[in-house]
Amino acid sequence: MRIAVTAQGVDLDSAMDLRFGRCRNFIIVDPESDKFEAFSNESVTASGGAGTQSAQFLANQGVDAVVTGNIGPNASRALEAAGIKVYTMAGGTVRDALQAYKAGKLRTVSGATVDSHHGMGRR
Repeated sequence: MRIAVTAQGVDLDSAMDLRFGRCRNFIIVDPESDKFEAFSNESVTASGGAGTQSAQFLANQGVDAVVTGNIGPNASRALEAAGIKVYTMAGGTVRDALQAYKAGKLRTVSGATVDSHHGMGRR
């Protein structure tokens, strides 16, 4: 099992990034061992399609689930197509997200939680 958490930094004590497609980093964790890898999100500056590109990146990494603050419609569809479950959390650190996941305290979502281009500051 591999879980990705959207993050502002590169370790487990980093604050979560509440954006999915335009998050700064993805921290991919094995919840059984707590071993993790940090990846810069190459899609953060994309002119369009950041959510879809981010979803494809996570699928290529073999991720089974993602914890984020918000998810747009295109990213949601791409993650669903890849079989990646989406969990939301209102904030905290990557470690907090991992602990909440392990304790079964996170809410799964099916569908978008925000409109398109939300991470670009448009509402």
